[in-house]
Amino acid sequence: MGSESFFWRTVFVRFVSDLRRLRSGTRMVLGPRDRPRTRTRTIGVVQPRRRLALAWFLGLAGGLTVTVVHRPALAGAQREEELIDSVRTALSAAVAERAPPGPVDFADSRARLAHLHWRAACGVRLQARLPDTQTRDEFLHTLWYEATRAGLEPALVLGLIEVESDFRKYAVSAAGARGYMQVMPFWVRTLGAGDPAYLFHLQTNLRFGCVILRHYLNLEQGDLFMALGRYNGSRGQAAYPQAVLAARQRWSVY
Repeated sequence: MGSESFFWRTVFVRFVSDLRRLRSGTRMVLGPRDRPRTRTRTIGVVQPRRRLALAWFLGLAGGLTVTVVHRPALAGAQREEELIDSVRTALSAAVAERAPPGPVDFADSRARLAHLHWRAACGVRLQARLPDTQTRDEFLHTLWYEATRAGLEPALVLGLIEVESDFRKYAVSAAGARGYMQVMPFWVRTLGAGDPAYLFHLQTNLRFGCVILRHYLNLEQGDLFMALGRYNGSRGQAAYPQAVLAARQRWSVY
């Protein structure tokens, strides 16, 4: 009985220690024996198996519901810039068409197989974020359609969405940007496209986001780094473009 009690006390102490690590984002790192312990900051500080055990323990011992917490939307304060009439007209025309995405046309069977491979691979990776199969399929079909329509790489758009909203349809940033691609409401007013609430509609949000990114690429003469900075309202700063480009690499499946 004494050894059993000692075992459960040890288990409890370890779980409390892990819980504190999860809350603080810190862990103890042991150096050589002749050096004192050092304290570092890290992410994912509890090993996966112990993290699952911690969730199980909390659920049984405390009757708590363990949920996945999304990070906040990371859109910056995208700047409203004066548009010349020809550019405004072109952008208005680019976002005006609201027809649903049609079947994807392929140049040959190789292109079709590549697309099917992309859909399958991205679908698997999106299961945790978009668990409903129909929602996931509609999202990928619409994203492919809008990205290629704007002359953008689908992996780039997926990377941008990951960084901007973490694939949350109704995400709203502190700056007021909305939806998957975190489009600022002033674009709706500037382009005369109706109610800003439409930015929570899947195709409308992706249409605006892709058209705006293409517009910034044209302004920056194809410089993707600078165009991404404009999209986020942080032109010339490295953190946001680097995050999107790293995410794009994770979504590249070819």
